[in-house]
Amino acid sequence: MTSTTQPDPHRILVLAGRGRYEDPWHDHAATSHRLAGLLAELEVGGRGTRVEVRSVFPHALDDLDDVDLLVVNAGTAWPGFLEAGIGPGDDEWAPLHGRLATWAREGGRILAVHQAANTFGDAPEWEEILGGRWVDGASYHPPFGEVSLTLATGGHPVVVGTEPVVLQDERYCLLRVAPSSQVLGWVSDDDGEQHPAVWATDEHGGRTVYTGLGHDVRAYDSPSYRLLLGRIAVWLLT
Repeated sequence: MTSTTQPDPHRILVLAGRGRYEDPWHDHAATSHRLAGLLAELEVGGRGTRVEVRSVFPHALDDLDDVDLLVVNAGTAWPGFLEAGIGPGDDEWAPLHGRLATWAREGGRILAVHQAANTFGDAPEWEEILGGRWVDGASYHPPFGEVSLTLATGGHPVVVGTEPVVLQDERYCLLRVAPSSQVLGWVSDDDGEQHPAVWATDEHGGRTVYTGLGHDVRAYDSPSYRLLLGRIAVWLLT
């Protein structure tokens, strides 16, 4: 008798910015919803996906053990938010950052998007896990507009055979990228200089891919960018 039991789906958790990890310029709820819809369409290794979107609270990562892919779509606090003492303090957030770091170093898989390069400023280990960082006073973005992402020509599974990526978005420039990160894509500033925008790292013991794209929902209207994100997620889940 043939068994009809279906394999359990991959569990994907999308962490959306809130409070000290959001600002007035990014709609993390909307972009997290678009990410969740894209990821819900995937099938990897004969398994579908079960996607949950969750705001960043101190207890948001208490159940990481059975998460197959964590998507970090969070940012930095509104101006004056931390100074006003709103919400839990650093000590109350420390357990969340500790759980994330431990899970990531034990083989966790992370897709980090856009403002994730400028989140978790109260967690020094986040830069190692991400493989890079937004640098206050140095990193910047030119005006919003059409973006062409130049992809690497090497043999990384994420970029092999991938079509050119064009979308409406911001271009993060002068990010600090760890020497151990493998850059998979670049954007050009208004002077034509190229800046790393997509990279992968496993230096911390897990596997992370960061993409600097995804400022708002218009990025997710791009078929070529959606295709790239799908390939990234499949690689992370493989």
